[in-house]
Amino acid sequence: MLPWKRVLRPLAALLLTAAVAVVPAATTAQAAETAAPSSGWNNYSCKPSAAHPRPVVLVHGTFANSVDNWLGLAPYLKDRGYCVFSLDYGQLPGVPFFHALGPIDKSAEQLSAYVNKVLTATGAAEADLVGHSQGGMMPRYYLKFLGGAGKVNALVGIAPNNHGTTLSGLTNLLPYFPGAEDLLSAATPALAQQVVGSDFMTKLNAGGDTVPGVRYTVIATKYDEVVTPWRTQFLTGPDVKNVLIQDLCAVDISEHALIGITDRIAFHEVANALDPAHARPTTCASVFS
Repeated sequence: MLPWKRVLRPLAALLLTAAVAVVPAATTAQAAETAAPSSGWNNYSCKPSAAHPRPVVLVHGTFANSVDNWLGLAPYLKDRGYCVFSLDYGQLPGVPFFHALGPIDKSAEQLSAYVNKVLTATGAAEADLVGHSQGGMMPRYYLKFLGGAGKVNALVGIAPNNHGTTLSGLTNLLPYFPGAEDLLSAATPALAQQVVGSDFMTKLNAGGDTVPGVRYTVIATKYDEVVTPWRTQFLTGPDVKNVLIQDLCAVDISEHALIGITDRIAFHEVANALDPAHARPTTCASVFS
């Protein structure tokens, strides 16, 4: 990816943070609850099959929501026989559509309640979680501190911010702009918590990356310009599989957003992670599968 593209995306994120800070709450009395298409996922009458006995809960990333993040992956999994669900979380008052901006620990509580709802509806004992960006990291708080490990079989993180990000080095500039860090914390807590070295990241990773009883898969791209350095996405611990998408297909140039939204090579690897007993090799040709 060209260097200017690597800078523009995180810069745009910081600018949007400033915009969020001044959005009047009156612009929307309440955030619209985005629902997946009725013919697609979030079908609470869906019952998991013997082949796919666990429902899949999709957890969107920062600035995304339960629909736009999953227009590619949700139908992909549904077509393969999975019961697929997605939630909105981390909403800020007066900020529609752009979610996952509130405190991450509170977002994890929302995830906990949603998983309970899905398990009750489907009758399943456990769920599998697939998350993009913050959505691949936030569930680790749920697993580690909110009892989620007993209700989750696997967590698949696509470009997850597991150890904090430098935003291609832009976070190093924050001390030079008086008030910038306070703005991040007050206006968009989740952004501040995802910066490398934050109190949240320190707590999340203290004592190890993983918890017993859960299988972890991380799918990363070396062209990631948001979660940087990209190697910090990988986890350490038992039952962990770390995947660099370019090791599977060297010509895959997906960056942070595309690997979660449109990359069928990454989708194929997600399917493998959800059903490792029937995994098939992921290659460049997987884009056609």
